[in-house]
Amino acid sequence: MDSIKKLEEKWMVNQQISGKEKSRMNNHGGCLESEEVFVPRTSDGVNDFKQLLETENPTNQSSDEVSSLSQAGQRKRLEAAGNSEIIRLRKLLESESNQKAKLEEEITTLKNQLLQLSFEADETRRSLDRGEPGKVFSGLDAMMSQARSSQPRDYANGQKASIAKLFEQVGLQKILSLLESEDTDVRIHAVKVVANLAAEESNQEKIVEAGGLTSLLMLLRSSEDEMIRRVAAGAIANLAMNETNQELIMEQDGISLLSVTATDAEDPQTLRMVAGAIANLCGNDRLQTRLRAEGGIKALLGMVRCGHPDVLAQVARGIANFAKCESRASTQGRKTGQSFLIEDGALAWIVKNANNEASPIRRHIELALCHLAQHEVNAKDMICEGALWELVRISRDCSRADIRMLAHKTLVSSPTFQAELRRLHIEF
Repeated sequence: MDSIKKLEEKWMVNQQISGKEKSRMNNHGGCLESEEVFVPRTSDGVNDFKQLLETENPTNQSSDEVSSLSQAGQRKRLEAAGNSEIIRLRKLLESESNQKAKLEEEITTLKNQLLQLSFEADETRRSLDRGEPGKVFSGLDAMMSQARSSQPRDYANGQKASIAKLFEQVGLQKILSLLESEDTDVRIHAVKVVANLAAEESNQEKIVEAGGLTSLLMLLRSSEDEMIRRVAAGAIANLAMNETNQELIMEQDGISLLSVTATDAEDPQTLRMVAGAIANLCGNDRLQTRLRAEGGIKALLGMVRCGHPDVLAQVARGIANFAKCESRASTQGRKTGQSFLIEDGALAWIVKNANNEASPIRRHIELALCHLAQHEVNAKDMICEGALWELVRISRDCSRADIRMLAHKTLVSSPTFQAELRRLHIEF
């Protein structure tokens, strides 16, 4: 701007000089000839302008160089920051990669341990099954009270010790995390270990607190592998030996999940596990109404379709447990009216199997009949289904003295049964 102002001033000065020369010529009477043209002298202004431009150009060049250097410096700073971030990310990635490799190594080791323990568990179960045809899966030991031979017991104790050692070394949380593994084999072996851990009362509370029950129920809900569902049902049956756990199972829709598992099952051993779990739930007085409402009794009766004696034994145990709790509730005045078992159509099957050749089935059914017969409201239906004749037989021929006495007491104390016996001219 200063340069332009200077040029303007120069131009004004030249204009004034030119005007003065014109005046002088006019004063002298001089005139320009027609061909002559007056050209003001501007060489000095042009030279000054050139000098100003030459002065401005180095200044502009210096400004451009400074700007270029500034941009270059900024680029270098950005590059340095970017390199630092890349190095940090590389270190982070390397650390995560090392952690992943370490975890994969731990999982491989744990998987191998699970495979070995699973093999030992299967061997134990086969050994026990050979010695006792009606024996339930080793994870459900507490559901049955039959004696074991010393050799299978020692083998089973060794297996339990191995599982306990794994429990201490690895930790329950890692074992439970393998229930969600994408590898089917890993899930199968993990759920077997959990089922065996759940057979020990001391482990049951820990498993539930760590989320094991929820994970097992989720396997019933989501797994398409029947073996996984079978062993998961067995583990749930073990946990269902505890009253607190029984209520948790009911709260988490356990009966519905077990019922669906039974409906979809093709293997009798799956039905045996499911029936065992429901049978344990049937032994809780507080769950009677809810269990019946959610289809527990009908689920039990639906499983008799396979006819396998181990399944029928668990169904019979469940019915006996339910009848016992229901009888106690009626005696205490907490329940009135006909038995839920009779209302849900169980009586016909009970009478049919009251003299079953398999002693576990027969013993449970005999006990269930006696509990049902203790309440007069059930007497007429029992007579119609032929249960009276079975009660008479039980009172005379049952191998267990306590059941014989209970049947006799029930027949003597019931006016309806006594009237029917007199009508049939049966001395009792």
